Amino acid sequence: MGKMSPLVVLLLHVSAVSSDSHSLRYYMTGVSAPGSRLPEFSIVGYVDDREIVNYNSESGRMKPKVKWMEKVDPGYWEDNTQIAKENEAVSRHSVRTLMSRFNQTGGFHIIQEMYGCERRDGGSVTGYMQYGYDGGEFMSLDTQTGTYISTMSQAQITAQRWNRPEAQMGLRNKNYLETECVDWLQKYVENGREDLERRVQPQVKVSGQKKGDTMMLHCQVYGFHPRAVHVKWMKNGDDVPDYETTRTLPNPDGTYQIRVSAEVIPKEGESYSCYVDHRSLDEPLNVVWEPSNPSVWVTPVVVAVGVIILLAAAIGGFVLYRRKKAGYKTTSISDTSSSNLFPNAAKA
Repeated sequence: MGKMSPLVVLLLHVSAVSSDSHSLRYYMTGVSAPGSRLPEFSIVGYVDDREIVNYNSESGRMKPKVKWMEKVDPGYWEDNTQIAKENEAVSRHSVRTLMSRFNQTGGFHIIQEMYGCERRDGGSVTGYMQYGYDGGEFMSLDTQTGTYISTMSQAQITAQRWNRPEAQMGLRNKNYLETECVDWLQKYVENGREDLERRVQPQVKVSGQKKGDTMMLHCQVYGFHPRAVHVKWMKNGDDVPDYETTRTLPNPDGTYQIRVSAEVIPKEGESYSCYVDHRSLDEPLNVVWEPSNPSVWVTPVVVAVGVIILLAAAIGGFVLYRRKKAGYKTTSISDTSSSNLFPNAAKA
């Protein structure tokens, strides 16, 4: 598994509508100061945007976060609890090490790691492993070459140590991401397919807000699953070139929402519409905005595949840091267990 931070998780942004891909991600987080309202150490695992496992230094146990994770082998939880405890001990050491490298003698400091793998449409596989310290990018694994790239000068010692021929940490973790991580992803998807691949059609609302001589058009799309969706404004059947879009955000019930806005100057004979394409729809929606009717709602007939299970609201409770990238690496793991979720790693 990997390390994670507790601020706001900006999960990987997906804009494509076709989404038979699945991802497995882990976040590890270690903090220097108790009493920060954060556990001293935590691990959170996700399949797609679904939190599946959680460990923290307060509970001292690796725990399932979705019902279908209970289908794993009986020894899974004990094995991975012990591995998590090993990582917790190494995290404490690494926090102290990095504070020393940054000439810090006290205060609140945080180390993070995010790693995982994704199987995309067509069967291609990709992996990633990224590290952070105090909200900045620290180091990452180049999965093409199997070497670590330092982003901060203080990371050069760690990168050089892990890149040594006798260590081969990068090649070992590259192999983990492209094989064992993908194997686990496949197991989890099989166990949770009904939940992960259910389809819920979006609800759409278009509205207009007067701004001087212009009109700000809003298209709110919500209540859809899976996450991938394509939303845009159109004028007389052509794309509006300039528009603003929010990130696709999770709802407490496991569905998603997004808003797309465009500033226009409506003229006689012009027609504006919000185009929405999603896997749950037989055909894309094209919801027309009428100046005489400031708000228009469209709720398609919902055809859900599988049972809608409540999504843990904790997705919004963890964040890597200011950017999409994340994490800092401080794991010390044995890879002998068949239920090992963690890649090979070492102290900073």
